[in-house]
Amino acid sequence: MSALTMDQAKRLIEKNVTEPHLLLHALAVSSAMGAMAEHFGEDKAHWEAIGYLHDVDYEKYPEEHLDHARALLEGENIDEADIRAILSHGYGLRNDVVPQTNLEKSLYAVDELTGIVQAASLMRPTGLSDLEVPSLKKKFKDKKFAAKCSREVIQQGCDMLGLPLEEVMELVIRGMREHMEELGLGAKGA
Repeated sequence: MSALTMDQAKRLIEKNVTEPHLLLHALAVSSAMGAMAEHFGEDKAHWEAIGYLHDVDYEKYPEEHLDHARALLEGENIDEADIRAILSHGYGLRNDVVPQTNLEKSLYAVDELTGIVQAASLMRPTGLSDLEVPSLKKKFKDKKFAAKCSREVIQQGCDMLGLPLEEVMELVIRGMREHMEELGLGAKGA
């Protein structure tokens, strides 16, 4: 089996996800994972595909998220390492699959962080185009802002990676900025 491709990821998402906000989240996480891959000198396309596919079972099984991911992916010729990477983003929340590789740790860290970046961008007239880390960090510290995004998970993921929160924030912003128009995070009225 070969590494997951974006074509495979998109095909599987099309089969399992219809809700626009989940498709946007898939793209946001994919974008963030691309920047993380570049940082670590890894295969950007592969990491983007993992990010895109990470919530494959969420729409159908929101209360049992990740309990059905393996079953959905095993019959699709997906490499075991890629299935494990997807499962690892539920560590401590939905399962006990500890993130071990930089890919797994990155997915764990950026999944929730993309939600805060998205929310912060939507509040700005300039969108994501000029969002900077200090501004994002202020939103991060406000527990009521994007309250469903777990700061503890994000920080734990950064700690696992051995990277400061600010550096991961910068990478996520950079990755998402590459796709800001598709994500609906461009400047308003532009």
